[in-house]
Amino acid sequence: MTSTTKKGGERLSRFWRLGLWSLIAVLLLTPLIAMQFTREVAWDGADFAFAGVLLVGAGILFELAARATRSLAWRLAIGAVLLLAVLIIWADAAVGVF
Repeated sequence: MTSTTKKGGERLSRFWRLGLWSLIAVLLLTPLIAMQFTREVAWDGADFAFAGVLLVGAGILFELAARATRSLAWRLAIGAVLLLAVLIIWADAAVGVF
């Protein structure tokens, strides 16, 4: 059996994947750049490692979930849940909200 795929869909999928991983890279680089201009941002290696594991882990989970479903509604719901989970974990790690 052969399957056909739409070239436009593949390009769009690559575009969104590139956007997701670029966003993760920008989020990780932002504190590094901010540390060059202010002393109020003082991350060490452990902070970058924690943020990297959290963001890359969420990105991988989203990729796996997006491949499992083709429905845009499910992808948006999964993305929203993962984003909420990342924000809750980040807030708790930063100031112990919970």
